[in-house]
Amino acid sequence: MTRGPSDSGPQGAAALRGSMDATTAPHRIPPQMPQYGEANHIFELMQNMLEQLLIHQPKDPIPFMIDHLQRDNDYVPKIVILGPPASGKTTIAMWLAKHLSTNLLSVESLIAKEYSPLAADARMHYQKFKMVPDMLLIRLMQERLKEEDCVRRGWILDGIPETREQALTIQTLGISPRHVIVLSAPDTVLIERNLGKRIDPQTGEIYHTTFDWPPESEIQNRLMVPAGIFEGETARKLLEYHRNIVRILPSYPKILKVISADQPCVDVFYQVCCGQLLKEAVADKSKYSDLIQPFFEKEIAVPDNIIMKVLKQRLDQQDCVERGWVLHGFPRDLDQAHLMDSLGYKPNRVFFLNVPFDSVIERLSLRRTDPITGERYHLMYKPPPTIEVQARLLQNPKDSEEQIKLKMDLFYRNSAELEQFYGDAITLNGDQDPYTVFEYIESGIINRLPKKVP
Repeated sequence: MTRGPSDSGPQGAAALRGSMDATTAPHRIPPQMPQYGEANHIFELMQNMLEQLLIHQPKDPIPFMIDHLQRDNDYVPKIVILGPPASGKTTIAMWLAKHLSTNLLSVESLIAKEYSPLAADARMHYQKFKMVPDMLLIRLMQERLKEEDCVRRGWILDGIPETREQALTIQTLGISPRHVIVLSAPDTVLIERNLGKRIDPQTGEIYHTTFDWPPESEIQNRLMVPAGIFEGETARKLLEYHRNIVRILPSYPKILKVISADQPCVDVFYQVCCGQLLKEAVADKSKYSDLIQPFFEKEIAVPDNIIMKVLKQRLDQQDCVERGWVLHGFPRDLDQAHLMDSLGYKPNRVFFLNVPFDSVIERLSLRRTDPITGERYHLMYKPPPTIEVQARLLQNPKDSEEQIKLKMDLFYRNSAELEQFYGDAITLNGDQDPYTVFEYIESGIINRLPKKVP
């Protein structure tokens, strides 16, 4: 026989309330719980389930949730790619569809569908009016998304929705993309691009007379100029796009990513601190400070086993267990990655910033410090205010080109192994302004990128 709090009357109830009061007895969550949740996607699963229940509002939630779980398609790609004419959205959408092994849906592919009365009606409208009515297009899309390959392998919408009305109707039907990508470029660039656009009628691939001309003569000979490729028509389409896109964007506030299309398509397509921790351990006179201090004094690397002891001590503290952690520049090599993994510290996001070697040299070799004020300058991006200040600036020996090249050689060797070890890592173009890089990292944390469907 057991005795619960209710058997103790008011005192038992008071004791129960006290035990649940976070201010008097903070909950200590075992580290295994969030690790299990991350490994099995429990948090995303609960969020997705709640979203679907609120969208569809079934009369009986239990069978609905069972059916939803059996579909097992919460993590397949569900992406919308929007952009003005000549922004390269179709090219990016096709590359992404191939990369993720998913389905590409556009107005053209939807109305070209065979054995569909809806598609036949849409073709008639398009041939007569050069457009498809909103409701007919959405019904076509809904019909296509219900097919098995879209359910299992996901989808990418190329240029859909075209208007705010379409966006709102799609949302009311419960069609929810996980990522919305909007390509942006100056109109002058887009007009110039559009005039050189060519299309392969056999494959649908898009080429350009200046920027992307195919090397094969066979493909060159069959390329065609798409309809409506002249400056006046392009300007009209751009005006219509700008009028619609400003009304579409508010429909996707948390999953929207705007990317500059004024760069090569490859760059568009491929678009947290352990040293500080060691210094803090020395400054705080921790139990490892005597071990670390000699290495600092001799300016040599701290051995991995000592680093991992300090790191473990920090990551096991309550704030890291409850709120998580960010490591910058660590692990530096494959051995450190294996050590972390063996101790159970598995990151759920890994980012690699890719910066061209010339940009690294430019960023680091031009750094200078004022020995009087301690102010830091950069000869290109933050030059000293006066000639007098410039004359006394000093360069850290570590910022010499020779030292930078040595470090970069080591980095390239180690990063290749680390990228292979962390197979789900996200590689970002770090040669952009910090705000853009931050937004990319933020989106990779908030919205996990879709994985390639096997």
